[in-house]
Amino acid sequence: MGRFLQQFFLHYAALSCFGMVHGFMDETLEKAIKSEGYCSRILRAQGGTRKEGYNEFSLRVEGDPEIYKPGNTYRVTLSAASPAYFRGFTLIALKEGKDGEREEDHAGSFQIIDEEDTQFMSNCPVAVTESTPRRRTRIQVFWTAPAIGTGCVILKASIVQKKIIYFQDEGSLTKRMCEPDTSYEGGNEKTIPDCCACGTAKYRLTFYGNWSEKSHPKDYPRRANHWSAIIGGSHSKEYVLWEYGGYASEGVKQVAEFGSPVKMEEEIRQKGDEVLTVIKAKAQWPAWQPLNVRAAPSAEFSVDRTRHLMSFSTMLGPSPDWNVGLSAEDLCTKECGWVQKVIQDLIPWDAGTDSGVSYESPNKPTIPQDKIRPLTSLDHPQSPFYDPEGGPIIPVARVVIERIARKGEQCNIVPDNVDDIVADLVTEEKEEDDTPETCIYSNWSPWSACSSATCDKGKRMRQRMLKAQLDLSVSCPDTQDFEPCMGPGCSDDASTCMMSEWITWSPCSLSCGMGMRSRERYVKQFPEDGSMCKVPMEETEKCVVNEECEPSSCIVTEWGEWEECSSTCGVGMKKRHRMIKMTPADGSMCKTDTTEVEKCMMPECHTIPCVLSPWSDWSDCSVTCGKGTRTRQRMLKSPAELGDCNEELKQVEKCMLPECPIHCELTEWSNWSECNKSCGKGHMIRTRMITLEPQFGGALCPETVQRKKCRLRKCQKSSGIEKKRLKEAREKRRSERTNEEADGEQYPVCKMKPWTAWTECTKYCGGGIQERFMTVKKRFKSSQFTSCKDKKEIRACNVHPC
Repeated sequence: MGRFLQQFFLHYAALSCFGMVHGFMDETLEKAIKSEGYCSRILRAQGGTRKEGYNEFSLRVEGDPEIYKPGNTYRVTLSAASPAYFRGFTLIALKEGKDGEREEDHAGSFQIIDEEDTQFMSNCPVAVTESTPRRRTRIQVFWTAPAIGTGCVILKASIVQKKIIYFQDEGSLTKRMCEPDTSYEGGNEKTIPDCCACGTAKYRLTFYGNWSEKSHPKDYPRRANHWSAIIGGSHSKEYVLWEYGGYASEGVKQVAEFGSPVKMEEEIRQKGDEVLTVIKAKAQWPAWQPLNVRAAPSAEFSVDRTRHLMSFSTMLGPSPDWNVGLSAEDLCTKECGWVQKVIQDLIPWDAGTDSGVSYESPNKPTIPQDKIRPLTSLDHPQSPFYDPEGGPIIPVARVVIERIARKGEQCNIVPDNVDDIVADLVTEEKEEDDTPETCIYSNWSPWSACSSATCDKGKRMRQRMLKAQLDLSVSCPDTQDFEPCMGPGCSDDASTCMMSEWITWSPCSLSCGMGMRSRERYVKQFPEDGSMCKVPMEETEKCVVNEECEPSSCIVTEWGEWEECSSTCGVGMKKRHRMIKMTPADGSMCKTDTTEVEKCMMPECHTIPCVLSPWSDWSDCSVTCGKGTRTRQRMLKSPAELGDCNEELKQVEKCMLPECPIHCELTEWSNWSECNKSCGKGHMIRTRMITLEPQFGGALCPETVQRKKCRLRKCQKSSGIEKKRLKEAREKRRSERTNEEADGEQYPVCKMKPWTAWTECTKYCGGGIQERFMTVKKRFKSSQFTSCKDKKEIRACNVHPC
């Protein structure tokens, strides 16, 4: 019985993967099967029925990587070599050494590309199988690699061809990949192969920042959270912008600590021909907003055979020196083509230049400088990513790199299924400008002073005025621009000297005329080498409270501090006051202002509009043929307290289906004619006329003439005189027919040309029309035959939906 159960498990699990179990099973066997994990039974079934050395089928991961990048998405292809085929299959991904008994044994996740070909197994949702059993030679799915710490992964496939199941623990139906070494002690030793691709490819990088208080609630900085400007480039393998296990350059340090891309861009441009395109995209303040409020930043770049790598970085701020990005991402494939798409989730990495452990840790330079490394959940208990169990860090961003065009002759070994070859690629870098032509602005003002008065991170602002909006239906972009900066207390001599904020100005030394005032600051942290701080601790400036103190003068106090801005965002107003100390001695009124008002600029208001669900699919057309309408809807998801929502929640558009069939229409039957005989057996007829010919597949016209028999009294035998009279009548009718034939020769019959071929369909889909024609070849000469006309037929075509 045990051997029978084992064999039954093998066949039942394998066949059930492909919907071929016929329901034969007794209660005992059913209980035995249900007691085990379904996914693990699939694996044992596959393993027990494999055929060694069978290589007509292959499992391939795009690019044939031996090392996977955590969070990266790969295209997985299962194919059969001609003339082989397969009817069913199973695809599963496991951690190396695991048997699939538990949920945590599985690695990564699959994504369905074509639902007509593939689906997730109902009894083992982590596995992919066929949608319907049929002959096929190839299927494709996406597989997203697991997080850091998973180790090596085994992708396994099984094939059903007729009634035979093929499976291999090693070989063409198994793919093994491992994660990169995360120790980084010896630097990044990844060997980048030479590129054999031809021509040039153009890509678009889109950055989706997912770092928010909802996704990363621990110690999330509610104020000043942002992503710095993106900076990077497409380059050769001789140049390294940054890499795990390497040391940050000054440019990388400036990005990681201050969010400033200036120095890194300078370093990239100094590499000359080693760089093809400088990649730049704008900063994002705040760090996260819904995509329907702010589009994800993007940049375009090009690659060629020598400069086929791309790298970039951006700082998440505030933070000590934490960045995200890609390093030396190879866009050239082993098949001498260009990668179509890269999707990768990003976790932060430490630049090794600052020893802070939390978002808003005070500056603490790392001396000597450490190597670049990814952050982990066990770095420090005060880290916002800390997890005592050492779980993976939730990604803070996702980058999508998508090929948008190729130029020049291509030399792919495997044909590329995307037709995106163009005549020309513009590789020159252009400054991004999303200003519509209908918005007329002034020039940008100079940058303001940094918001931080100390050697600390802040931000500065520039602004421009909207002079004209030519089209009110087109919104105009921001009139303000912000970027990270460091306060004026920073200098080469004071880079390790931490200073306090400036204390309030002292009162002016004179109440009348020109005087002096001063302010001070103090050292918060001395340099670690014991040297003295060489930055100024005090500064003075001239001041005037009252220009003159005459008997007729109005003596006032100094201005008080400015009140807070009346607005928390955008443009507001602020006030300050002073008091009258002494009225004029001559008794006149004081004409001096005691209140001063001026505009104040706060960070741009980020109003949250209606939060809406995506549009539903379009409904079916309201009619089954001809012209109708269809609708789609969306739901309001934002809370009512955010205010009324004026966005439309329902849309209606016209739809056109194939023309409705037009059936044949006829008149009513005429009355029956008289019998054609005066005695004996005869017949009589009735007729009807066609009033509307059928079109667009309508019902054809039925008969238009009906005949039925009639029988009158029996004919009597005729006398000799009667016979003579009948004979003369027959001869007369024969003579009349002869005359008619002669007339026919004089007036020929109406002859028609054959039908023409059907014309091309007026539409490629959604229902079009075809026509054909029959013209008169020879018309009647007599005026009584004027009804001889050309004919036309119409029919429907391409009725399948678009």
